[in-house]
Amino acid sequence: MHANFECDGDVVLVTGAVGALGSAVCRAFADAGATVCGTDVVAPAESDDAVPTPTFASFYQGDLTEDTQAAHVVSSTVADHGGLDALCNVAGMWQGGDPIHETPVSAFETVLDVNLKTMFLASAHAIPHLQDSGGTIVSVSARASLEGGQGDGPYRAAKAGVRLLTETIAAENHGAVRANAVMPSVIDTPANREMLPDADHDSWVDPDAIARVVLSLCSDATPPTNGAAVPVYGDA
Repeated sequence: MHANFECDGDVVLVTGAVGALGSAVCRAFADAGATVCGTDVVAPAESDDAVPTPTFASFYQGDLTEDTQAAHVVSSTVADHGGLDALCNVAGMWQGGDPIHETPVSAFETVLDVNLKTMFLASAHAIPHLQDSGGTIVSVSARASLEGGQGDGPYRAAKAGVRLLTETIAAENHGAVRANAVMPSVIDTPANREMLPDADHDSWVDPDAIARVVLSLCSDATPPTNGAAVPVYGDA
């Protein structure tokens, strides 16, 4: 059985768009006919050559940890393309490290800013436009957000925050904007393979497979799904 999605006429904004998962999400929506707008702190030309970069209808370089820049990215998308139908909060980072009592506050702040603050700011500025269009938000949480662990507590806390903000947005905008999250395990990216060369890469989840789930959650194939955190673990 095959599922085909049609997003002709839909305007989609993807954060973290030049990373491995962000690029896969952009390609999935573009293949479905959407107008794909990307944003990232780096330009596509500065991204990893091992990650194929999609063709954007528009690309807006910006640091979404800054409120004014997040507002500019969203307003520019709407002004340039006439509205907004979906926001995909993909921007994020994993950073291991030390136990909490040995973790510098700067490291804690960086992990929370990149994973959680970007999701908050992009969503906050996008919601009024998504209310107008009856649109959707899909954000990237993580399997690690479900429990504590050793050495990456700030990351787990940030991704748990993504889940809770997703549930909050869904509750606050019930009937107007759907909001869901996906929870990957380890994503099979060039960066992760470089950091963990001896791991079982075959058990990691493919970015393109996650992107299909994101696309589905933004489509009319999943109208009852709201406020959910969907596991996308692959074989992990």
